[in-house]
Amino acid sequence: LIRDLKPDRFEDLVALLALYRPGPLGSGMVADFIERRHGRKKVTYLAPALESILQETYGVILYQEQVMEIAGTLAGFSMGEADLMRRAMGKKKAKEMAKLREQFVKGSKARKVPQAKAEAIFDLCAKFAEYGFNKSHSTSYAVISYQTAYLKTHYPLEFMAARLTSIMSDSDKVASY
Repeated sequence: LIRDLKPDRFEDLVALLALYRPGPLGSGMVADFIERRHGRKKVTYLAPALESILQETYGVILYQEQVMEIAGTLAGFSMGEADLMRRAMGKKKAKEMAKLREQFVKGSKARKVPQAKAEAIFDLCAKFAEYGFNKSHSTSYAVISYQTAYLKTHYPLEFMAARLTSIMSDSDKVASY
């Protein structure tokens, strides 16, 4: 994935860590993200209002915060309502989702988004929420990953000595490292 993405800025690592999970890997969104990132595939948005929300991720919903922002911008949800929507989607609560879908479509229509597009956007958010990740976690993991890679590359002996010391009570792990 790193070879395909060819990260050249920290934000690429943040996205990469959100992408490198079973849901995104199995959904095809990783390929879309990479193709769009390198300009081999056109970045598209289902509604103009989504551009400001999804521009940094090339039109792909990647973070939970984006789902919440979409709910607020497109459907007029408060942040509390948007968070409830995100949670209901993540836990696949069918009854709650049906109510939220109706509210989302109604709010979107009031903001001049055609019903079919509003429904498609809600469905896209719901699909994403099955494997969504929040950006702050991804960012934290990216910092740790970057630091670890740096230390392993520039201080390999010290890195491995520290690594082995941290697991020295587990002979199987010591042998594998």
